[in-house]
Amino acid sequence: MGSYPSEFNPVTKSLDSKEVEHLNPEDFRAKAHQVVDFIADFYKNIENYPASSQVQPGYLRTRMPQTAPDKPESLDAILKDVENDIIPGITQWVHPNFYGYFPASISSAAFLGEMLCACFNANGFSWVASPALTELEMVVMDWFAVMLRLPKCFMFSGTGGGVVQATTSEAVLVTILGARDRVLSKIGHEHAGKLVVYGSDQAHSMYNKQCKIAGIHPQNIRSIPARLEDEFALSPDTLRKFIEADVEAGLIPLFLCLTVGTTSTTAVDNINDLADLANKYNIWVHVDAAYGGNACICPEYRHFLDGIEKVDSLSLSPHKWLLCYAELCCLYVKNPSCVTNSLRTNPEYLRYKYSETDSVVSYKDWQVGTSRRFSPLRLYFVLRSYGVESLQSHIRSHIQYAITFERLVKSDGRFELVVPRRFSLVCFRLKQLNGYDASYTELLNRKLLEQVNSTGHALLTHSVVGGIYLLRFVVGSTLTEERHVIKTWEVVKELTNAILTEV
Repeated sequence: MGSYPSEFNPVTKSLDSKEVEHLNPEDFRAKAHQVVDFIADFYKNIENYPASSQVQPGYLRTRMPQTAPDKPESLDAILKDVENDIIPGITQWVHPNFYGYFPASISSAAFLGEMLCACFNANGFSWVASPALTELEMVVMDWFAVMLRLPKCFMFSGTGGGVVQATTSEAVLVTILGARDRVLSKIGHEHAGKLVVYGSDQAHSMYNKQCKIAGIHPQNIRSIPARLEDEFALSPDTLRKFIEADVEAGLIPLFLCLTVGTTSTTAVDNINDLADLANKYNIWVHVDAAYGGNACICPEYRHFLDGIEKVDSLSLSPHKWLLCYAELCCLYVKNPSCVTNSLRTNPEYLRYKYSETDSVVSYKDWQVGTSRRFSPLRLYFVLRSYGVESLQSHIRSHIQYAITFERLVKSDGRFELVVPRRFSLVCFRLKQLNGYDASYTELLNRKLLEQVNSTGHALLTHSVVGGIYLLRFVVGSTLTEERHVIKTWEVVKELTNAILTEV
């Protein structure tokens, strides 16, 4: 039998010298203060970093050791490497000149909520596993529903309910599963291959992905073309033709995904008319309002949710525009039992006094996985720290900044708006030059986008809709002010001058 090293204690199974303290309160206090100072300085100096990372693929592997350290390293050394090696490779989503995708907004309030989430490390998969986690989530989801003026059929205080998912992808998946099993329980699982789902070709790419995960045959996923003359919203007449053709072919219409604020152009599908059509065929209607739905807390934008009482489910993401940090999506379901019947698990080791009662929510049955973080704390802190009126002002200020950029684009005859602005996204491009074809125009716009992002000053993104290549400028970063928008336009103009000089 081998002998232990002299410094090893076989009883504690640890090194007697330099023993690591996992969570000594005073040691944690000192190091946490150091990390908070690091974070505060990062935000304070955020404009000194490029908005878009300027590194090349593989850069970090050349800077990092090939193996983890054998001995503990100091926090000073770790933070130094974060500053020198990791931050340069981060696309700064919190930068005031980040205008790409849809931003993941931030706030001190949400940060504090996330700190407590990590502190408690609660796992609220069932009520008994963490009663406060379950009940706070139910309360906050109803608070948010009231802000959105949702009907009682989506609230726990009514006949429905809501749940925090990490992303819209998960929200869409669980609703498709609920819709699928609701239908198959009546007609038999042998007919699963006949199920058909519908959505605009402007719906988020995650929609097709979740349909496939749910077992929908790829040939039965209808991606319905949206047209420029409809401002890329889904046409009820076009949808009707698809549904009628499928019914005639003996297929079974199952699910319709509508969008309030598509990724490419923030197109808004007409919920009222499309839901009326879908309801005639008993189709589950889900509304993906991940971005645009947040604006609906403002009365002047609430009309985008008109007809919401006719749909089965709605999801929106406060992490995109309501200051909550990433991975916080709110899903509302009119008939929660459709989802929970599909996803329920009840092993003996999770059964307890209240598990069989209808009055107790087990959120494990509202999601794909089992474990649940205390994520609602972020939304809870934001709603209490800001109040509804301040959150409305936040949305309105971003929309006003987008209007400023829109006016600047209109003032320059070399540019055009591709679609009318909605919310805080401006879709624009260089116009087609006389004597040059559309492909050359696309080349110039690609070059402009590449050069804007390569400056590090700002980050914009692009899309292609209806065969049109366009640039996307969306205001959503918490730290953005009007001066940032104006300066970014000046950068765009300067680079445009240089590009067109070479033509």
